[in-house]
Parts: sequence; C-alpha cells; structure tokens
Amino acid sequence: MESQITQEQSATPAQDAVLDAVISSLNDHLAEDVVVIDLKGKSAIADYMVIASGRGSRQVIAMADHLVRLLKTHGQVGITPEGMKQGDWVLIDGGDIIIHLFRPEVREFYNLEKMWGVDISENDRSSG
Repeated sequence: MESQITQEQSATPAQDAVLDAVISSLNDHLAEDVVVIDLKGKSAIADYMVIASGRGSRQVIAMADHLVRLLKTHGQVGITPEGMKQGDWVLIDGGDIIIHLFRPEVREFYNLEKMWGVDISENDRSSG
C-alpha cells in the first residue's frame, strides 16, 4: 500500500520512526487510501496528520486499537481515542501525529484532505 506524503521540511528521527511505524501498521492491517499530510508551518496542533480508511467499523476499530498500543510503545501517554465505540471515524491524538481512521463513506463526506489543501485525484486514491 502506498501513501501520499506532502512534505515541506524533514522531521526528527524520532518522529520519522513513529510515523513509519504508524504507516507500517496501517499497511499491515490493510488500511485503504493512506495519506500523510505534513502540517509543519500550517498548524500548531501536530507535525503530521495521517488519514486512512477501513472497509467497515470493525476494521476501523481494530486498526485504532493497534495504533493506540503502538503509540504507547513509542512513549506516548494519555492517549484517549475518540469514536472507538461507533467505528465510523476514530481520532487518535498521538502528540506530533494526529490519526484519522474512517469508514469510506464517512471519509468522503468530511473530505479532510481537501480542507488541508491536499489535492488527491481518483487515480491517486486507489485501494490495494
């Protein structure tokens, strides 16, 4: 699974390691349409935003659960994901990395990529 990364400046090695681990985890769990947005210089909330889709609520919840455990192994504390019960849209605040996991219909409705100025054509959003 490929991910699109829009990048303005390089991250620290620790950030790179966490970001790589997040992307690897999403790919291992068959996430679809993984996009990484570099937020440095655009927002103070985080350095990166990762957006991905699962085929259904169960997959979204499973991916989120694994990512929370993964982030904790990388030293993140106090992670409280939002939306785990429903599994339509799960938000995980991983400190320097904000992760949004969606069911495809919900992702299409909110279209966060457009809000952050990422232009993704249908050809770039291939699944698999």
